[in-house]
Amino acid sequence: MTQNQNARSYDAVLLDLDGTLADTAPDLAQALNQTLLYHDKETLPFDVIRPHVSHGGLALIKLGFGFDENHSDYATAREYLLNNYLHNIAQHTRLFEGMAELLETLESNNTPWGIVTNKPAYLTTPLVKALALDQRASCVVSGDTVAHSKPHPAPLIHACKVMGVAAKQCLYIGDAKRDIEAGHNAGMTTLAAAFGYISDDDRVEEWQADGIVHSALEIVDWIKH
Repeated sequence: MTQNQNARSYDAVLLDLDGTLADTAPDLAQALNQTLLYHDKETLPFDVIRPHVSHGGLALIKLGFGFDENHSDYATAREYLLNNYLHNIAQHTRLFEGMAELLETLESNNTPWGIVTNKPAYLTTPLVKALALDQRASCVVSGDTVAHSKPHPAPLIHACKVMGVAAKQCLYIGDAKRDIEAGHNAGMTTLAAAFGYISDDDRVEEWQADGIVHSALEIVDWIKH
């Protein structure tokens, strides 16, 4: 783990959802493969799908079908994928190992925590509820909560306003480069979650995060009690 040598306390901790707080890849991979089968396409191995999960429906359709939003079949394929996912949103999704302990540590120290994701609210809300986190999170900011999504800092700034804390006193953790960019743009300390959905092409050490963690429990080392 790369660790901040000037560790300090944080007024709040914010987390990305897919690939950081929760391991949503099994349900999203299943949704993609069901979509491929519906369109008479071959399914893909889980290990091939997993690195793309954090990048949303467009990335999954590109991976499975080889076309983007400009293709005539894109809208139909995406709608089927997302509907399938919505109706099976937490069949296999679980918090990452050590994340429950992290949340309990934050709560025991009266440190509020929240979720900032690019996932749209109609998917975020039922997922957070299914994970029994809706009454625990101090805020949940989805990809369509404000006018801009990450890497724009607006969602993180909005989360700070909801929680009544200053951005510079917040820690933000995510598994994508856009998460680190958004955190920096908001003036927050950032951690890159290397245990998340990292592809072979990702160079996490080049994201300029303030630290890199390889498990949820390592995040506790960043929190001064």
